[in-house]
Amino acid sequence: METSSTERQEAKQQLRRRLLAARRAVTAEVRAEEAAALARHVRRLVHADETVCAYVPVGAEPGSLELVEALHAVAARVLLPVVRHDEDGAPAPLQWAEYRRDNLVRADYGLLEPAPPWLAADSVADAAVILVPALAVDRTGVRLGRGAGFYDRTLPSAAASALLVAVVRDDELVERLPAEPHDVVMTHALTPRRGLVPLSRDDAPARPGPRSAE
Repeated sequence: METSSTERQEAKQQLRRRLLAARRAVTAEVRAEEAAALARHVRRLVHADETVCAYVPVGAEPGSLELVEALHAVAARVLLPVVRHDEDGAPAPLQWAEYRRDNLVRADYGLLEPAPPWLAADSVADAAVILVPALAVDRTGVRLGRGAGFYDRTLPSAAASALLVAVVRDDELVERLPAEPHDVVMTHALTPRRGLVPLSRDDAPARPGPRSAE
């Protein structure tokens, strides 16, 4: 029998609690090892002439500022998100700003984001690769976020050819997650041990093979 929207939301909330607890239980040593592995992988993910959208991980999220620095060393531009709400207090599509080592400031939700000037939300369309925070992602590309909806409002403006990459720990790539009609499906997952993992979205863009980290 098909589940209702309320049942799916309850299932998602239970998953979020479980996944967040599991992340908090990861030791600092393991977290650092996984962050270093992710930084190595992203060097082979991005081409030198491309714009990539990334983010600075916070709390127990996989990755680190080292990952952003690794992208910055390879890509033409690295854009980081700027979180804001609309006049009604609802999450607005993410704005963006180009990453520089000296332009990060503390913002809402404990995030580090670039200081002004900011770019319009539709700047996401310039990106060939978009790294997306996730609590989990399944084999069909369904992503479980924290539930605020910033990326759900932003990713429909991405280029059709862009790689949408959920950054997760290895055991957060799962077989199936509850899905909603508004979900934007990921094309790939990025995990510490497996690297870039294609997901089974029918129209997912292809990507050249592994690139040299040089």
